[in-house]
Amino acid sequence: MHPFSHHASKVQANMNRARMLIACPDRPGIVSAVSRFLFDHGANIVQSDQYTMDPEGGMFFIRIEFDLENLHEKLEAVKQGFQPVAEQFEMNWRITEANRKKRLAIFVSKEDHCLLELLWQWQAGDLHADISMVISNHPDMREMVESFGIPFHHVPVTQDTKPQAERRQLELVEGKADTIILARYMQIISPKFIEHYQDSIINIHHSFLPAFVGGKPYAQAYHRGVKIIGATAHYVTEELDGGPIIEQDVQRVSHRDNVDDLKRIGRHIERIVLARAVSWHAEDRIIVYQNKTVVFN
Repeated sequence: MHPFSHHASKVQANMNRARMLIACPDRPGIVSAVSRFLFDHGANIVQSDQYTMDPEGGMFFIRIEFDLENLHEKLEAVKQGFQPVAEQFEMNWRITEANRKKRLAIFVSKEDHCLLELLWQWQAGDLHADISMVISNHPDMREMVESFGIPFHHVPVTQDTKPQAERRQLELVEGKADTIILARYMQIISPKFIEHYQDSIINIHHSFLPAFVGGKPYAQAYHRGVKIIGATAHYVTEELDGGPIIEQDVQRVSHRDNVDDLKRIGRHIERIVLARAVSWHAEDRIIVYQNKTVVFN
């Protein structure tokens, strides 16, 4: 048992609370049909957020939280009963139990700022998820991670051993994690790995304006004299750093900031942006549509 598991989450979910997320072509009657279905099954809607791209032929998105007595026993019947409604409106949908925490596996290399933010928020009960393990291609953070009572696995990665390393990583997370967090993990994830965790791998990286690719981006930004730097959290796809964006933030900088200042400011933005994205994913606040996200926050 984790030594900090006694901390009650500040967003501790009602045992009978569920979340429903729906994406479908927009047309009249969707909200009415869903509300009527939940009412007929004895559910009480406690929160509802919706968004339509275009009422005339666009897509409609909705997130509903509802309470249903003895939810765990009734949930499968509710899912089966909802299928005809879903088919009628061509819905892409899912229902999850709010008190079932997502299990995270955090991948990290040598930079610890994003990992520490997630560990601190988890320890404080602000992150409604379980951290199953931390996997790193370097051994440096073992002692720190294990001090939180979280398993740490060192899986070295070289250009020659990358396929074997990924097989080992998949073995470690199989059945123990449903979401992968790349907390400044400085390795490219293969398409085969991504297949196992579709829309469930979250990455963080800098996002300068203008963008700088290649090595030493902060030095490039300094020499270019940028006035804004930022960070982007996104789902991982086969297109490098091109997956659906979940969250971004920026901060103004000036000629007074040297390269070390930019790195420090960048680390702060990265840790906050990644933590927000992970929290929203954990609370089922995100719907992925094509290469974009709808985030109900």
